[in-house]
Amino acid sequence: MSTLDKAYAANRENAAEASRMAAAHGDTHRATADRALATPTHHLLHFDGRGAGQATEVFGDLAHADHIAVLVPGSDTSLDTYARFRADATALRRELNHTEPRTAVITWLGYKTPDTISTTVTTTGRADQAAPHLRQFIRQLRGIVGPTPTVSLLCHSYGSVVCARAASHLDATDLVLLGSPGTGEDTAAALHTRARVWAGRGSDDWVAEVPHIKTDLFGTTVGFGTDPMSPSFGASRFAAGDGGHSDYFDPGSVSLTNLARIVLGRTSEVTHA
Repeated sequence: MSTLDKAYAANRENAAEASRMAAAHGDTHRATADRALATPTHHLLHFDGRGAGQATEVFGDLAHADHIAVLVPGSDTSLDTYARFRADATALRRELNHTEPRTAVITWLGYKTPDTISTTVTTTGRADQAAPHLRQFIRQLRGIVGPTPTVSLLCHSYGSVVCARAASHLDATDLVLLGSPGTGEDTAAALHTRARVWAGRGSDDWVAEVPHIKTDLFGTTVGFGTDPMSPSFGASRFAAGDGGHSDYFDPGSVSLTNLARIVLGRTSEVTHA
């Protein structure tokens, strides 16, 4: 059994144990969610059933992938809502497989995401806590796959703040900001990353209405500054179609097609906003 297979098996057992514990405490919803992750079809690099929970899952043959996409989620993502996050990864993997089978997609739920309706979601606090863990994961990933495969981070909503805070120490090929409220920085150059920085937003995404400001309020910085879709930010803007905030990975969508092209390095084929 390979090292990866051993990790997958051990974390499936962690999920199974978490399911039993949740059931014993009468939390049937969490027990069901954890039990689903314990089945042999799930390849978990990490699982932690405590609190809102964390999980890192691989879709595809990671050991032989030439192109790897890491999905970093935004607010309201937890083990209780993991199925929708997983569906995004499944859709992307299927899209990639149309042209290149040697790919892998990873869901990185490696931090406690903020609630959409909360003050936490308007500050970088959770992102600052998450950034070191994302950096560590990408280092560990490079330890598994080596320097050759491309690694693209697809960062949705508040997840784009996480990626931005970690950007300067990420060995990544592409950094994609999806439906981003801002990064906390005024320009892509200020992220100090060697990765290509992309930004996309659907025309029906409510995040466009979020004020792109950054201000000090009682000693706390609130807001994330410049809109990544603004020309002044300096990202490569790609077409994301007419979808809403949760539609970037919808099968058949313009955004999913362009995301797959970015992950595969077919940047000349990406349609621009």
